[in-house]
Amino acid sequence: MHTPVYHLSGIKKFYNRHPAVDIKELSLHAGSITGLVGPNGSGKSTLLNLLAFVDSPSNGTILFNGRKAEPFSEAVRFRVSLLAQEPYLLKRSVYENIAYGLKLRRGDSSQYPKQVNEAMALVGLSPGEFSNRPWYGLSGGEAQRVALAARLVLKPEVLILDEPTAGVDADSARQIMACALTASREWGTTLVIASHNWKWLHEICGSVLQMFKGKIIGNGMENILFGPWNQGHDGYWEKALEDGRRIRVSTPPSPSSAAIIPQSFITLSSHAPTMKQDEHVLNGVIAQLSLEPATNTVMVSIRAGSQIFTLRIPQEKARETALFPGQKMYISYPLSAVTWC
Repeated sequence: MHTPVYHLSGIKKFYNRHPAVDIKELSLHAGSITGLVGPNGSGKSTLLNLLAFVDSPSNGTILFNGRKAEPFSEAVRFRVSLLAQEPYLLKRSVYENIAYGLKLRRGDSSQYPKQVNEAMALVGLSPGEFSNRPWYGLSGGEAQRVALAARLVLKPEVLILDEPTAGVDADSARQIMACALTASREWGTTLVIASHNWKWLHEICGSVLQMFKGKIIGNGMENILFGPWNQGHDGYWEKALEDGRRIRVSTPPSPSSAAIIPQSFITLSSHAPTMKQDEHVLNGVIAQLSLEPATNTVMVSIRAGSQIFTLRIPQEKARETALFPGQKMYISYPLSAVTWC
């Protein structure tokens, strides 16, 4: 069995005695694409900084290719690269920004122009137009692409992306997403991506990890509903959606707990079902249909307000019921199926 590129054991990271990350065990394999999702403050960026070796855990061990590695050590330098949500550019030209890592690595300087031009072309920036442009003459999306090119030029073993498309224009977002997949496909780069673009993550990632309060609580394909929860007049606990509808759950351990509704307990129907005791029914629309050939199933994503519910149904059933995006559907689940974290 191959040694994982990362193995985390007993990892904790504290800020002012507050636990930002608490992960008992996690392994990521070379060439994999892993997504991270979760609300703001869930620990995604802290975990990415640990994986990028720009920060150290307060407790626990991180192995890189089977060996313990420290921040900025030779074992990880130039092999692991992090693209932050707001990347820092040197106060230099675009060319100098992208070539900077090559100079630090002290490779063959005669190859720098070729390597920089290739990296710029990869992110969709014309070398003739952008090479001499100063750092302050770039739009937000262009600056993000220059920062990505500065990492891709090194052809890193691991590329870590923290909300890479947040706040950039649509064209830059498409280029950034395409470049990440190119690195994975052509160089075998391991990708770890935190993003609120759940649709993109589910399309490209082998696994999507859900984080909450510093812990990994699911694989991202589960239905995780975040509080706060309030007790209704009829004794049920619930959360209001933007349009006034309510999601009902069983009694939470605390109002801020996260509810997990397993896909296997969700029933999908095109007509309003008769509500049974200890069951909740909610209407929504189909946001996405994704065929999963390996399991001969279709993943159906139902949007109810800002909440997304997902479930898998047999491909034959999806064909029989003629499901399509935008279609109004109903989901139901027993409150007893709700678990908590």
